[in-house]
Amino acid sequence: MAKYKVEITGINTNDIEVLSNEEMNKLFRKMKEGDEFARELLVNGNLKLVLSILRRLNNRNENLDDLFQIGCIGLLKAIDNFELAYDVKFSTYAVPMIMGEIKRYIRDNNSIRVSRSLKDLAYKSIRLKEDFYNKTGKDLEIEAIAKELDATPFEIVSALDSLKEPISIFEPIYNDGGDTILLYDQIEDKKSNSKELSSRLALEKAIDDLDKRENYILNQRYVIGKTQMEIAKELDISQAQVSRLEKGAIKQLKKTLK
Repeated sequence: MAKYKVEITGINTNDIEVLSNEEMNKLFRKMKEGDEFARELLVNGNLKLVLSILRRLNNRNENLDDLFQIGCIGLLKAIDNFELAYDVKFSTYAVPMIMGEIKRYIRDNNSIRVSRSLKDLAYKSIRLKEDFYNKTGKDLEIEAIAKELDATPFEIVSALDSLKEPISIFEPIYNDGGDTILLYDQIEDKKSNSKELSSRLALEKAIDDLDKRENYILNQRYVIGKTQMEIAKELDISQAQVSRLEKGAIKQLKKTLK
């Protein structure tokens, strides 16, 4: 706790005030009447909400000042959009908004650049999963998300994976007082060689170059494990067409990889 009682972006966290619910309600009423000073007091009186979220992210390598400022942007949005009629505590309303703002900043400033279209697909998938869980209490299957967003399950999985934070292969994972074991030590494959790697990369490239429907069929057949009849029903085509497309895709892969 003590290490957070420091000066962040010119603000001494020791001096941050905490408002009571009654004080908050009065300030919100004044702000709605156009009192800008009341808005400022609301911001200053809720900065510890931002700090409480930063504590959850204390193992990240992000700049604390940057995250604090981004969190304050989320706080401002929460203050400007909050209504007393919601009949919930302001903190209950504001924390998800602040957290969302910080998470978006971290994702968009990731050291690995991800295309906007892939990010958009990932965000849409996450919203679908959250909405479905809130309504049913169950997790939404990848296939259902893919169908709703007119994408393949492979595309959905790839999009969601793109939001994960990368980990250095030289990340220490164990130390018993002797030599430190790195992640690299656990994933190294002594049997692998450059030829096998080149072949795998060539195969991935060949699959990516296939027609979208052919790619989907191969993924469903050999990754998901569905039958041709199941795929035919999903695509609203005949089993014979699925068989023809599958054979054509495999023939194309063999031709490309020769």
